Amino acid sequence: MQSARPHRSDVAIAVAGLVGGIVLWTLGLENNDFSVPRAWQLLPLAVMASAEVTRRTAPRAAVLVGFAALAADTVSGGNIATIVMFTDLVYATTLYGPLPWARRMTPTALVLSLTATIVALGIMRQPQALLIGVFAGLITLAPASTAWIIRTHRDEAAAERLRAEQTALLAELDRRAAVSEERARMARELHDVVANHLSAIAIHSTAAMSVAAGDPDATKQALGIIRESSVQGLAEMRRLIGLLRDGGGGETGFEESAAVPRLDSLDAMIGRAERSGSADGFTFVLDDTRPAGTVLPAPVELAAYRIVQESLTNAMKHAAPGPVIVRVRHTRGCLVVAVESTYVAAPDGPRAPGAGAGLVGMRERTALLSGRFEAGPHDGLWRVRAELPCKAEQRDAARAPRAAREAREAAS
Repeated sequence: MQSARPHRSDVAIAVAGLVGGIVLWTLGLENNDFSVPRAWQLLPLAVMASAEVTRRTAPRAAVLVGFAALAADTVSGGNIATIVMFTDLVYATTLYGPLPWARRMTPTALVLSLTATIVALGIMRQPQALLIGVFAGLITLAPASTAWIIRTHRDEAAAERLRAEQTALLAELDRRAAVSEERARMARELHDVVANHLSAIAIHSTAAMSVAAGDPDATKQALGIIRESSVQGLAEMRRLIGLLRDGGGGETGFEESAAVPRLDSLDAMIGRAERSGSADGFTFVLDDTRPAGTVLPAPVELAAYRIVQESLTNAMKHAAPGPVIVRVRHTRGCLVVAVESTYVAAPDGPRAPGAGAGLVGMRERTALLSGRFEAGPHDGLWRVRAELPCKAEQRDAARAPRAAREAREAAS
């Protein structure tokens, strides 16, 4: 909204035009062909100067008043300062006025110039009448078209600045999202790498302390498991640090590392879990029904491996002694991983402390692959099940409804 207070530049232009017109009037530089008293020539000049004061705050009214003052000035003598100020009013109306008026100013000026030319030719019937049309074009068409060009370039520049700001904002949002996603990825990897081995260390160090005096063999076995878990944890941490130093590209970037855990290593993982949990009454069974030679994308294998790893860790911390069954199958282009353990609420709490981020990490890994994840009690068992699409088109098809749902939520 434009201010009602005149701009200082407009006041200065009006004062300069008024003073210049008075000087020209004093010097007698006018063309009075209608025998009008000379003092009357100052009235159109004063009206035009007053219109100049409002050239920005009220451009439409200013140009209409200016046109009337120009007509009166033409009859009373034609002061050059009045004509120049009218030219500036046409320019200002096109540049500062409302867009509909600005669009009409150039066509209107063209029509007025042609009309003035035709009327002059009709009255004078001499080629010199064309000069009147040229003069009318100079005081109307030239300033209007010039102002429209400037306004167009100014609006385009403003639009480009806005687009640049929006692009910078989107880039910043993308950067923040990338940083947040990378931090979440690192948190998942650190949790999955550290929690499994440190949980085993915590459980067996407690066992070693409780049986240290009475059972040297049990102590030796517990210390051996502690050492094995420590070595495995250190190797995993070195792998992760190497990926971070090399700038691994997100979840899918792990496929470039030769040290990425594979599902073929589940037997070794089950063996380590058997050695860790046998003393507490756990038995571990792997039921892998994948067809021989099945090739899976590295991100899918990594996610499945980590989900099994975290599920076994949670079973040893929370489940009641009994069988822990790991099922892996490949069906309809998806890898299905399920881990079942005996579900009994432990009265003394978990065997080892935890951060409670295991289920969150498994759910995030599944969501990144547009899969389905569920975890909870089922028929006396605690079951973790993840369905991971193996093909990119399946992940895209699964991702589309979720994207549409998020878009609807954002719109609402």
